[in-house]
Amino acid sequence: MWIRALSSFLSKFVQHGSLNVSFPDGKERRYGEPSAETISIYLSESSLPRRILLNPELALGEAYMDGTLTIENDDLYGFLELLIMNQRHQPNLLHYRWLAIFRVAIRWFTQLNRIQKSQKNVTHHYDLSGELYDLFLDADRQYSCGYYERLTDTLETAQENKKSLIAKKLLLSPEHKVLDIGSGWGGLSLFLARSFGAKVTGVTLSQEQFNISRARAANQHLEADVQFLLQDYRDVTGQFDRIVSVGMFEHVGVPHHQEYFETLSSLLKPDGVALVHSIGRTDGPGATNPWIAKHIFPGGYSPALSEMMLAIEKSGLCVTDIEVWRLHYAQTLRDWRSRFEVNLDRARQLYDDRFCRMWRFYLVTSELAFQLNGHVVFQVQLAKKQDSVPLTREYLADKVSATMAPDTETIPDA
Repeated sequence: MWIRALSSFLSKFVQHGSLNVSFPDGKERRYGEPSAETISIYLSESSLPRRILLNPELALGEAYMDGTLTIENDDLYGFLELLIMNQRHQPNLLHYRWLAIFRVAIRWFTQLNRIQKSQKNVTHHYDLSGELYDLFLDADRQYSCGYYERLTDTLETAQENKKSLIAKKLLLSPEHKVLDIGSGWGGLSLFLARSFGAKVTGVTLSQEQFNISRARAANQHLEADVQFLLQDYRDVTGQFDRIVSVGMFEHVGVPHHQEYFETLSSLLKPDGVALVHSIGRTDGPGATNPWIAKHIFPGGYSPALSEMMLAIEKSGLCVTDIEVWRLHYAQTLRDWRSRFEVNLDRARQLYDDRFCRMWRFYLVTSELAFQLNGHVVFQVQLAKKQDSVPLTREYLADKVSATMAPDTETIPDA
């Protein structure tokens, strides 16, 4: 019954491209355009047709992880691209429409990220072996979107460009006290102190990132200028001239958007400037892919700009600049995926095959989300006073590339 039902659904769903499916009962069916190049998949577990129909994104990801869904030539990119293209052309198929409505309805509860839960969510992803991240990130371990000025930019160049552009938008001076919310492995905090003389406080909930950040500050003799705290941003006290938050707002959760911006407002000096760099969606409020929410970023959500603005407007902050980075993250993820696939054998030495398939699925599906599915990056500059930043964007018109050579240190083990 479930095989028949899945086959009926696929015959309606696959209108672009061609998909050949070998079902658990040994039968094969082809769907889509007869003349198109075919992607062939094999379902080897009898429960898969039912699971795919009831929760397609979760079931497909888990089946690929478990090896019960295999793809000819392991063409994961081609398979997911085919699915996304067809979903884009048929977003209102009854099956998907009701799933989407249900996920939006429950997101308030799934993203209720109080401090203890936030700590658990961060540990799930960021306290993995540091060696894993060395397999695909740049040397500075920038785990967020790079800024590609040219098609020929390397990952390292794009990440240096990003840090330099952020510094420009912060209008830094040596006397400034800066708060870096979600400071990761410390790269941005150290860059702002080293290149601009700022006094930086970085906060993270990841023990692994905290340990490495402190070791890096010591190695660069920047302990007097940069301090790292193992702390939730909601527990930070004091006032700061500048606040920066890169790739952290996605972990806040819809129920805490207002709390987040009110906290920024309370920590920012009256003439201060803040910059929030966040993944976002261009198609309005939605819900997190259930596979991503379960296996990669529990409690995470990429907001629509309208959702961010609603919270900002009630916080006492005013928006002084918004920039939308469209395909920069697709290129960043492409570079990460390429490096990870080159280092698959090393990854298997750290983790098992199932983990490696999970990580590959994560990188590919994320790349396609930015390439095809309306995901972008928002950089939102904020202040309490409208004249805290220049009235024109000429101060950003100079070449973005870093004015200083990138740090070439070796990241120490935690």
